[in-house]
Order: sequence, then C-alpha cells, then structure tokens
Amino acid sequence: MIILFLLAGLALFVFMGYGLFTLSRKRTPDPFPSTWESLLSDEVLFYKELTPKKKEFFKKRMMAFLTEVNVEAVGFDLSDKDKVFVAASAVIPIFNFGDWHYNNLDTVLIYPDYFNANLEYHSEGEDRIIGGMVGTGQFENHMILSRKALHFGFNNKTDKGNTAIHEFVHLLDKMDGEVDGIPEQLLGKENIVPWLDMMHTEMEAINNDTSDIRKYGGTSKIEFFAVAAEYFFERPDLFKRKHPELYKMLEVCFVTGY
Repeated sequence: MIILFLLAGLALFVFMGYGLFTLSRKRTPDPFPSTWESLLSDEVLFYKELTPKKKEFFKKRMMAFLTEVNVEAVGFDLSDKDKVFVAASAVIPIFNFGDWHYNNLDTVLIYPDYFNANLEYHSEGEDRIIGGMVGTGQFENHMILSRKALHFGFNNKTDKGNTAIHEFVHLLDKMDGEVDGIPEQLLGKENIVPWLDMMHTEMEAINNDTSDIRKYGGTSKIEFFAVAAEYFFERPDLFKRKHPELYKMLEVCFVTGY
C-alpha cells in the first residue's frame, strides 16, 4: 500500500511538474512573413512613420503577440490582413512599453459583421451595432471584434477612431484589476486627480457638442479613456493641436510615463 502511495505521489509530482513546465515554457515566435510588409506599410500609418529600427521592433512585437494569443475567425476563413490588423492594434498602444505582454488575453475572436449584446451577428435589426468588446464571464480573457469594424479602423485614414485599438486600451485600463477609465498604473498616482478633472471637463464638452472627440467618449469614464486613446493614435497631430493638455496626459500613459 505504501509503495503504491509513493508511486502514485511520484506520478502526480511528475504530471504537475510537466504541466508547470509546459505552461511556463515560451514558444519561439515565427519569423515575420515578408508578404506582410506591404500590408503594414500601406495600411498602418503608425508603423509607416516609424524609423527602420523601430519598424523591426514593431514586427517582432507583432509576432510575439500572435504566438501568445489565438486569433480565430467565426464563420469565415482568417486572412493575412485580419492577422496583421489585430496584431498591429495590439502593439500600437504598448509599443513604448518594451517587452510587455497581454497576460489578461488568451483569444481574439473575429466575427464577420457587427453583432449585438447576445453576440449574434447574422440576425437583422438595429441592435446589431457592436464592433468590439472585451469579454467577461465565460468569455473572460477573450476579445471579440467585428471584421468590418477591424478593417474600417485602418482603411479610413481621415477619421479619429479604431475599434480594435479601443478594445486593447480597455485591456490596459484593466491592468489595475478594474476597467474604470482611470489607468492608474500608466498615469501614476500623482496624475489621477488632474486626469479626472480633465476627463470630466472634456466629457461635458462632448455632451454639449463643443468637442470634436467622438460622442461615445461622453457616455462614461471607461469609454472616454478608450475613445481619447483612439484619437491620440489615429490623428496625433490634430489631437495635439485641438487638445494639448489631454495629449500630454495620454503621452504620459503611452509614451513617456510607463
């Protein structure tokens, strides 16, 4: 009996050790496909404006992301452009964070069209208006994106929005355990009160139709942070000119302060 117990314990130890090893073992990212270079250069303005050295780092971070996070299509075949757009959207907000990883994300699901709160994308009706969301409950550690919204974020070069970047910013907001529009770990505690004051002032301007920030940013603090970040990355020069103080605060978040 004792021998059987010891053997069983040894087997369990080996099994657990193997499990811990396989979970902690990092996969080596695949090489960046040469055919993706033109997609990045033609479609992703953030990448296009980087120096050659930073472009190489951007591609390295993309491939690391695609190694760590599953990108899956629902109802269609995943294309190279889908993968490039998702990975680029993930890298843009954290580009200046060094070797940073989305530990709160396992899978990105791409639906072919906009969807509703029940995650239905094939029904008719005005409620099918969602372009992206960070999952909760059974979809914890998942992100769901509409393919149409994903592509529109990069194809439209003149707007101030990008749905996929918006959702990845929500994940950054969640770093302190709560999605609340107050990115404490990015801003630093000394900037929280100024950020809140600035946010409330700008949200009031949005709701009074005296701001060029997208109206969705006026619906909650959570959405304000993500909408302002979209603008910051999509039209940085215009954002800096129109909202210099807000630009400086987001620069602390995404460029200088982390």
